[in-house]
Amino acid sequence: MKTYLQAHDLWSAVENNAEPPPLRANPTVAQMRQHVEETAKKPKAMACLQNGVSDVIFTRIMACDSPKQAWDRLKEEFMGSEKTRQQQLINLRRDFENLKMKEAETIKQYADRIMATVNNIRLLGVDFAESRVVEKVITTLPERFESKISSLEDSRDLTTISLSELVNSLYALEQRRANRQEENSEGAFQARAKESSSANQRGKKP
Repeated sequence: MKTYLQAHDLWSAVENNAEPPPLRANPTVAQMRQHVEETAKKPKAMACLQNGVSDVIFTRIMACDSPKQAWDRLKEEFMGSEKTRQQQLINLRRDFENLKMKEAETIKQYADRIMATVNNIRLLGVDFAESRVVEKVITTLPERFESKISSLEDSRDLTTISLSELVNSLYALEQRRANRQEENSEGAFQARAKESSSANQRGKKP
């Protein structure tokens, strides 16, 4: 909703809740047109908020006098009080710090789990840099990724690498290892089958 209001140049009417300054004496046509547009921003923003919610939620904001009041009501309704949000933020940050990759987990599964926590933090209005997420991934990877991280450190500045680049590089390593394990397993199976067949042939000889 915030993005939608920003796209239509209406977010300032919600955020600032300020009335446009009155027209000066003898305004030009352009000034009058601009004043009308600025005056209409609050009702337009209120209409967007009212139309963007369900009927049940609409009843909670229909008595609000301004889009800012309606926004604050929605914010409190869905995000709780400031004290509640701070407690949620503390818990989420603790969860983020405690995250570690599990042995049976793929790099993409781990990255998704990290981003679920990060996005919940961002939903509380906190800026969370991607570089911090990248650092978290790098410092909590199991030992099997150590050689790849060392290689990346030699070829790239890891403070500027994006999360998607990092995950894709590590995913490629996982895929190569999985393919090698599959080939080794298949080779071992074929060797056992060949050995078993040879033993059967020897057993059939008179």
